[in-house]
Amino acid sequence: MSHWTWREGNRLRLLENGEEYFPAVFAAIAAAQKEVLIETFILFEDKVGTELQQLIGAAARRGVSVDLTVDGYGSDALSDAFIADMQQAGVRVRMFAPGKRLLGSRINLFRRLHRKIVVVDGELAFIGGINFSEDHLLSFGPKSKQDYAVAIEGPLVADIRQLALPSPATSPRRRWWQRSRALANVVPVPPIGSVRALLAHRDNRRHRDDIERLYRMAIRSSKHRIVIANAYFFPGYRLLRALRSAARRGVKVQLILQGNPDMPWARVISHTLYPHLAKAGVEILEFCERPIHAKVAVIDDWATVGSSNLDPLSLALNLEANVCIDNAAFAEQLHQRLEQLMANSCQRLDSSKLRRPSMPGLLLGFIAFHVTRHFPTLARWLPAHFPVRKLLT
Repeated sequence: MSHWTWREGNRLRLLENGEEYFPAVFAAIAAAQKEVLIETFILFEDKVGTELQQLIGAAARRGVSVDLTVDGYGSDALSDAFIADMQQAGVRVRMFAPGKRLLGSRINLFRRLHRKIVVVDGELAFIGGINFSEDHLLSFGPKSKQDYAVAIEGPLVADIRQLALPSPATSPRRRWWQRSRALANVVPVPPIGSVRALLAHRDNRRHRDDIERLYRMAIRSSKHRIVIANAYFFPGYRLLRALRSAARRGVKVQLILQGNPDMPWARVISHTLYPHLAKAGVEILEFCERPIHAKVAVIDDWATVGSSNLDPLSLALNLEANVCIDNAAFAEQLHQRLEQLMANSCQRLDSSKLRRPSMPGLLLGFIAFHVTRHFPTLARWLPAHFPVRKLLT
């Protein structure tokens, strides 16, 4: 039985790249009166990170309750001075699963806080794939990232706030009485629009495969179109099988994947799946203009925007958060944005040239697929299965 709760009466606004996302978030923080909650994988000390630091510091000084949680891998380079400036203003700064470097390299790679969430005054929330870093702005140059987020008002904001609260409600070690206390603290938000939406998140206890299951359900029930734009695409057997089955029954299936990746290995691994998908009629397009960092999909009138890639780290290890939207108008808006990408910035791969790889290539693909897919299961037996947030003092 599903434990997901759809919320009626929301208003959503699609935000593309830092040019739309940062002004909206920063204006909301500047206007905050009671509370600001932020979770992010990456916070850099560049012009974007510095502006966020100044805004939340100003909010805290005027009496707003401000909690900032950053990931111990993605944001491990923050200086003591940068953090101290926020703390002195009254911002509570937490780091998720901080780790030490070994010979200058970050080794705490697995089970990351990969969510990107902002909640302001319990009335406005933002979820997507955009970090607080300058490389999400087009002015960053050829390595700037293509990505999306949504601004949300309405009843769904209460669910997002509950997830982001730095309390037993979000602790991986929560007990039943802590969950009950957290539910008692949820403040309902009145309807403000007409959009039906759902918060889907992944953790290492009760919600281990929620996001993947919702993807599979939408794909299996699709009738007309599937467009997925994903930065790191290496899903499991069942999701791949669902995509192939949809294409074979006549659904138009299009994947927008990396053509100019920030991490070259991502494209190499994804390429091992291309012939398998193309043979079933899946259309594969590579976004070549810049690195694509998106984690979005449109499946008929259903859409999702969030932080979760379709790869083993996101689907089986990281803490992730997506919003699923059951609304034809929103799905069409996102589809139009993705169509613009496909028309202007993508290279369609010729399925006839995606031939079966050589024997060494097959062997490499087999090893990469099975090692990558089964690693999360093995990793569950390793220490630190449930990392914690550390309040920095």
